Amino acid sequence: MSKVNQDELFRVVEYSAAAAERIGYSNYSYWRSVWHNFLKKKSAVFMAIVFIVLVVFTFIALAIGKYQYTELVSNRETTFLGPCAEYWFGTDNLGRDYWCQVWYAAQVSIKLALVVAIGEAIVGVAIGCLWGYVRWLDRPLTELYNVINNIPTVIYMTLVALIVGQGFGIMATAMIAIGWLVMARNVRNLVLMYRDREYNLASRCLGTPVWRVLVKNIFPYLISVIILRLALSIPGTIALESTLSYLGLGLGAATPSLGLLLRNARNFFLDYPYLLIEPAVIVSLITVTFYLVGNAVSDAADPRNHV
Repeated sequence: MSKVNQDELFRVVEYSAAAAERIGYSNYSYWRSVWHNFLKKKSAVFMAIVFIVLVVFTFIALAIGKYQYTELVSNRETTFLGPCAEYWFGTDNLGRDYWCQVWYAAQVSIKLALVVAIGEAIVGVAIGCLWGYVRWLDRPLTELYNVINNIPTVIYMTLVALIVGQGFGIMATAMIAIGWLVMARNVRNLVLMYRDREYNLASRCLGTPVWRVLVKNIFPYLISVIILRLALSIPGTIALESTLSYLGLGLGAATPSLGLLLRNARNFFLDYPYLLIEPAVIVSLITVTFYLVGNAVSDAADPRNHV
């Protein structure tokens, strides 16, 4: 066998900055990866579509309804009418169209849940980051957490309703004031895990401000936990509002909500079960869909699930 010339086997390649740039470039995107991971879970995608359709339909239902949710019919023959062509969901004990009542109440409950969830996330993440990163704040914030956490929620909301009053803004503020605890505790525990990693120590040695270390180095690791807490907060808020309204401590009689409808139906549901079934189905649908979607988004946002 003839000996192959070494020059024929190897060829010197000249350096090219453009080629090196192409080799070193990666088109990886965190949020695109999150989106692809979420789309792999078909059941969660289906439930997300159901939730979006439900939210949009709360506005459409009021537009196509024949009556206003506050409109009363003085004729006694219109009270406790079952679902029919004129009243699609029937009427309540005051003769009001239950279709508009249910969908307006669903809209109010969803708005309340979103406002409370976002408020809890903002307050909880801000306090949790400071709680875990600034050492001298650990003791006072821990004591504050223990004090607020040991107050039963029902007693706290009862005092708010009796002393301050009832209303959308009051209830949202009261829920945020006590609901940030879980978010802050979870964020604080994660910040404690990551604050003394080598890259954070190097950042502090280089004089990087605290806010930048929190935002750039630590916050990305908190996204999946924040999304999960948001997902749990929305059905939790709706369930708490329903419970408080059932006890007479909710948004007040002037503001229909799903909890208020459930409370009003408790005296009549044995004879008129549609008064309870219709709002209960919507409450269950909202809580289940958002819980499943939130868990799927949280798993998709976890960096450990990214390749």
